[in-house]
Amino acid sequence: MTTLQQLLGTELPLIQAPMAGIQVGAMAIAVSNAGGLGSLPCAMLSPEALRNELAAIRAGTDKPFNVNFFCHTPPVPRPEREATWRAALAPYYAEYGIDAASIPTGPGRNPFSAEVADLLAEFKPPVVSFHFGLPPAELLARVHGWGAKVLASATTVEEAVWLEAHGADAVIAQGLEAGGHRGHFLSHDLTKQLGTFALLPQLVRAVKLPVIAAGGIADADGVAAAMALGAAGVQVGTAYMLTPEATTSAIHRAALKSEAARHTALTNLFTGRPARGIVNRVMRELGPIGAAAPEFPLATSGIAPLRAKAEAQGSGDFTPLWSGQNATGCREVSSAEVTRALAQGFLQASR
Repeated sequence: MTTLQQLLGTELPLIQAPMAGIQVGAMAIAVSNAGGLGSLPCAMLSPEALRNELAAIRAGTDKPFNVNFFCHTPPVPRPEREATWRAALAPYYAEYGIDAASIPTGPGRNPFSAEVADLLAEFKPPVVSFHFGLPPAELLARVHGWGAKVLASATTVEEAVWLEAHGADAVIAQGLEAGGHRGHFLSHDLTKQLGTFALLPQLVRAVKLPVIAAGGIADADGVAAAMALGAAGVQVGTAYMLTPEATTSAIHRAALKSEAARHTALTNLFTGRPARGIVNRVMRELGPIGAAAPEFPLATSGIAPLRAKAEAQGSGDFTPLWSGQNATGCREVSSAEVTRALAQGFLQASR
């Protein structure tokens, strides 16, 4: 059976989770050079920025790396839904002196497209990963056409089986503990979401593809536990968020180092789609899942000016403080050192 290292061309069966807004190519370079698979989150990058990051990664490492994209279907904007959202945020706009009528609307995140595929074909990244399913078959064929391996997130057995049937080369078992956006795409029912160590063995039994464990894995012991349950490898994100290669803001870093990091929740307030972050003021006061929030990613524009005003005053009250449930692995050391520390888990698992 092909190992994950053989599939990806890496020394370690370890993937650094792509974290939009938290990192760019520097982290990917560091992790890839340390033997793991570094990842670049691309959903929020303009074509020019994506080209620049890909060029920098190619210049910084000759090792395999991963580029990650979203596969959501852009929603049709509905003025009445937007008005409801602005009304829910109105007290905060008044508090900060923001004119709601002046706030532009916009998507904030774009799905994988033919134009992006054209750009990627120039660089031929060896691994391409997707969140929220897979792109249309013709686009996926283009990705496979230059020899790339395709990874995608599954949060249920049904999603893993679907991914196997539709062209994924490996499945990422995203447990409920994971920080950032849930990767679910066949159902929006959050009661179907499982913790990593409940989900992982079920996916291993359900599909023939390599299964990568993600969510709550913060140290070597967590890596070893995932491998013992049949994982072909692991994906880790939160543990990298305090590294010097991370672009994590000072406000976000302070939250990760505080007692507040022990309390995270899934929230749709920042983008319109459930994502795990440290509980802050707006999550407490509106409730983490708000019925007024527009569909992903349209909620972003309404809350963005509040975030900017609060951050200017040193507050994270309206900032998406993305984090998994287990931030105990966050250390202010290099991404390479985090990678080497996690790698000890594979040695433990092989004993």
